[in-house]
Amino acid sequence: MRRIILFNMMTLEGYFEGVDQRIDWHHVDEEFNNFSEDQINNVDAILFGRKTFELMASYWTTSEALSNDPIIANLMNSKDKIVFSRTMTKAGWNNTWLIKDNILSEIEELKRKPGKDLIIFGSANLASTFMQLDLIDEYRIVINPVILGQGNPLFKTSTEPLNLKLIKTKTFNSGNVLLYYEPNRDHKTMKHINKTR
Repeated sequence: MRRIILFNMMTLEGYFEGVDQRIDWHHVDEEFNNFSEDQINNVDAILFGRKTFELMASYWTTSEALSNDPIIANLMNSKDKIVFSRTMTKAGWNNTWLIKDNILSEIEELKRKPGKDLIIFGSANLASTFMQLDLIDEYRIVINPVILGQGNPLFKTSTEPLNLKLIKTKTFNSGNVLLYYEPNRDHKTMKHINKTR
């Protein structure tokens, strides 16, 4: 069964974007681009919420992106993409499918299909929905060595704690640290058992 991976950049205090959707604090260099290329090549599709989809589409389709970062730009433009939105009527970026309703059943069907994993980029609201539905199988969080003071938190308010298990780490020369986590579903099961006693 294919997995759902959540990938995001985050500040030390937990923001995935600054005020006015600023992401100019991202530490991106050749080493990180090589990692990004490998990561995109190892998934079948990229999942987006509406806001992140619109931001990505408005950048990666430009001549600036194709000139400055041609490998990643071509991958982003050619890779299958799925955008989740109740308000959009169509998705103009090539190779994009729109899902408006029934997220749980749609994703469960996608996961059952053969192929490589699926990955969420950005999209904190979508990630929150997926977390509540227990659809995320791996978290890849890149901690950037920066503190903004204010911004938009990656992890939204949840009524239940989420217990994660660290599976590996990767340190970049820029000071970024990538943390790989899996949900500790055994812990969740034990908590449920204890509650029912």
